[in-house]
Amino acid sequence: MSAATGQQFELTVQTPSGGARAVITEVAAGIRLYTVNGIDLVEPFPAEVTPPMAAGIVLVPWPNRIRDGSWTQKGVTRQLALTEPARHNAIHGLLRFGAYRPVASTAASVTLSATVFAQSGYPFQVETRVTYTLTADGLEANHTLRNTGSDSAPVALGTHPYLKIGDVPTGDLVLHLCAETHIDVDERLNPLGESAVDGTRFDLRGGARVADLDLDDGFGAVRVVDGRSEHRLQAPDGRSVTLWGDENMRYVQVFTPRIFPVRASENEADARGQAIAIEPMTAPADAFNSGAGLTWLRPDESWTVRWGIRHEGFTGTQRVSVQSSAGA
Repeated sequence: MSAATGQQFELTVQTPSGGARAVITEVAAGIRLYTVNGIDLVEPFPAEVTPPMAAGIVLVPWPNRIRDGSWTQKGVTRQLALTEPARHNAIHGLLRFGAYRPVASTAASVTLSATVFAQSGYPFQVETRVTYTLTADGLEANHTLRNTGSDSAPVALGTHPYLKIGDVPTGDLVLHLCAETHIDVDERLNPLGESAVDGTRFDLRGGARVADLDLDDGFGAVRVVDGRSEHRLQAPDGRSVTLWGDENMRYVQVFTPRIFPVRASENEADARGQAIAIEPMTAPADAFNSGAGLTWLRPDESWTVRWGIRHEGFTGTQRVSVQSSAGA
């Protein structure tokens, strides 16, 4: 039986914290597994299932939602497929279930490529390429989008990793989010405006336990220092996992479902539990209508975006997570 996520690309490297391993999928160029010394740093899932709650996938040519799947270009209304029918929105781009082809690989890296072809609501052609690389202190992703069509094309990019420290309950981790504004939304999670987080429950710059959060919220004014933004999950023992992005990643979505299919042990069926997605984005929801963070690529123009996951405080002697196999 073939995997629901297509071909699996396994990366390995030795680090000062122990052996690191990642599994990248053909479908959606997603991160299905990432461990350091056997400890899960993202929510793993079996190859035989589609990514639960969009776990690990690349979101292109837009992240998040487009209201009613409708947007206007030079007086022409474009209608995208409503891929979030319950809320009457188009969500997570056009390659969520698309296959990427391998371009190059080493033991510690893989490059995958896919093309967004012209279709209903998006009459453009964009080639996207992503290289994942395991390093001594993390997993890096380098995306390049190139307009291969004849007209200027609107693009934005995001990803959907669920971070964790596998031998600590996710609810006990503390989230530090370096964002100064909250994207205010309606009942369909489409933007109404943007407001400062100061004095609100959305001010997570000083940290908050994941168990105390109930979020499916976008944030803006992400702080960028020396060309990099950082959001961190920290364990009670001081270890941390940081999601970083380059100067393009000025928005972030945080999602804290309590019904994510987490694996209680490698010999048990999945159970529903707490998870947290920290989703770096170059543009917020409904960017095709608002223009916020949207990039227009001229024919043959390219655009590069980088982000990654960095671990700190890990040693080669910490106990191995029971959740590290994920059907790999």
